Amino acid sequence: MKKGFTLIELMTAMALFTIIMTISMGSILSVFDANRKSRSIKTVMTNLNIAVESMSKEMRFGENYHCGGGSITQPQNCASGDTLMSFLSSDDVQITYRFSGTAIEKEVDGDGFIPVTAPELLVDSLTFYTLGADTGNTLQPKVIIKIKAHVGSGKSRADLTLQTLVSQRNLDI
Repeated sequence: MKKGFTLIELMTAMALFTIIMTISMGSILSVFDANRKSRSIKTVMTNLNIAVESMSKEMRFGENYHCGGGSITQPQNCASGDTLMSFLSSDDVQITYRFSGTAIEKEVDGDGFIPVTAPELLVDSLTFYTLGADTGNTLQPKVIIKIKAHVGSGKSRADLTLQTLVSQRNLDI
């Protein structure tokens, strides 16, 4: 009767154990990496959602939409799109949103622009399309907001595209 293992049997068992543990650890690390990426994307999407929701709500109750350059206090359509949108809020305060660098920025009554998106969210483009803003038409004023952004880089990069339509709540009769 054999009482122990030979050296070759022990080395074979250790080699198999090492291979199995290496594969298992790789799988566990991949799951952790996917979880981290998922949490990061969720955080950034929540931030973008809050920024867009805030813009939409303010625009919905605002008036005198102005898209593009010129005097921001005068209503102006922008069917071809622009990176600047200004309007008079329900509190009679001039609010302006713009795309600057990799962020969406907001200005309230000329007090300077502040970012409304997190630094981790890299905005690639922000375009406002405004229709029915100028007086003398029967079209209800509306704004289309289109945002392209990404988070991360390389293999962990996630691209995001968001588009929404905001219609002025007050009837423009």
